Amino acid sequence: MIDYSRPLGIIIGLLYLAGAMGFVFSLKWMSSAPTARKGVFAGEIGFVLAIIGTLLMPGITATGYMYIAVALLIGAAIGVPLGLLVPMTAMPQRIALSHAFGALAAGLVGVVEYFHNAPQIGGFTMAVLGAEVVLGALVFTGSLMAAGKLQEILPGRPITFPGQNIANFAVLGVAIGLIITLVANPGLTWAVPVIIVLGLVFGVLLIIPIGGADMPTVIALLNAYAGLSAAALGFVLSNNLLIVAGALDGTSGLILSIVMCRAMNRSFRNVLFGAFGKVAEAAAGEQGEMGSIRSASFDEAGEILKSSRLVVIVPGYGMAVAQAQHKVRELADVLAAEGVEVKYAIHPVAGRMPGHMNVLLAEAQVPYDQLLDMEEINPEFPQVDVVLVVGANDVVNPSARHAKSSPIYGMPILDVDKAACVMVVKRSMRPGFAGVENEIFFNEKTLMVFGDAKDVMGELITEVAGKRDSLSV
Repeated sequence: MIDYSRPLGIIIGLLYLAGAMGFVFSLKWMSSAPTARKGVFAGEIGFVLAIIGTLLMPGITATGYMYIAVALLIGAAIGVPLGLLVPMTAMPQRIALSHAFGALAAGLVGVVEYFHNAPQIGGFTMAVLGAEVVLGALVFTGSLMAAGKLQEILPGRPITFPGQNIANFAVLGVAIGLIITLVANPGLTWAVPVIIVLGLVFGVLLIIPIGGADMPTVIALLNAYAGLSAAALGFVLSNNLLIVAGALDGTSGLILSIVMCRAMNRSFRNVLFGAFGKVAEAAAGEQGEMGSIRSASFDEAGEILKSSRLVVIVPGYGMAVAQAQHKVRELADVLAAEGVEVKYAIHPVAGRMPGHMNVLLAEAQVPYDQLLDMEEINPEFPQVDVVLVVGANDVVNPSARHAKSSPIYGMPILDVDKAACVMVVKRSMRPGFAGVENEIFFNEKTLMVFGDAKDVMGELITEVAGKRDSLSV
């Protein structure tokens, strides 16, 4: 316990207060693209102050400081290469791994706290401690499963079996029952390892029936669980900063999950138990009935873009995979030199994590005022000359409006089919995460431009710039 009436306690309290303010301002500033960098900086300062305050805690011995130093060095040795070497396309997986390790740390601290104080643990503390351990365990394995699905180490499709939901609730129910037993009798130390195993198993069972299309929402939800685990640990350790940080993390993750579900017109229940992402057999059988496709050569596509008045670029995961964001920005610059107005339409669930496209385009130094969200850009599509879809799929599929049997039915989409012309840059006719055929490919206004997004953008830049140079000569 910290005695905040003593000088050292006052210093720690002030450091924790400043750290908490850093976390609050970090969330505030990161909600807007122009201030996002400032938000990251504020969060880093908050963490540094929190670490300093923790290191000043009374009771830490020289041996303890040595262990902390070794742990910091090991963490830095792992974290720095991850931060520098992991490509943006793998950022969702890296975030999932961060959730896993953070939840594991919280869970292990909770276990150590139990065995250090058992059986002299109050009922409330035992209940919070039990919940914290279960949350930490399930987030650890759940995040590993999510990372495996995103990295395609594990199948992206839902893995289901009869009675799955009953089995899930049974595992969770047994864990909760053991926690209640420990509240009544904290001395039953054998129950804690069982609770840990049940939490780890529940994390696996929770994620395997969820398809790849829902992984962005799942990551946000796991983030909320990890925050709740940290907040619970803060109550156990009587650490106010940990309570604040965990509450901020948990609520922000929950709000983000709600935003993501609304963007996909789905509920938490549907995400967790609906096995979204399963390839629909009916849709697969209808692929040949949608009509024929029209493809365009690079020179044809370049001429159409060059003669347009307004072009809207819709980025998707294909752009991220090809690392084509810089070429996309170069194409926009070349078109702007021709007097063509260029805007970007950002769907909230495009890519594999919330804000994925915004981050990539910001990396390519695309002006923030050109990035428009779905609500802003959809009314403009009837006046758009060309929509250039770069690697996006489900978020532009018109079947979401009318195909009631489709797994994406009801999901708000970008209304690209209302534009005068749609160009789709794609490697193949392969479906997106939802596993359903995209009607926009067969639309009479659509031109398919096949190839790697980065290579196609390079060819289009050459065509537009080459035509301009030849005309100027």
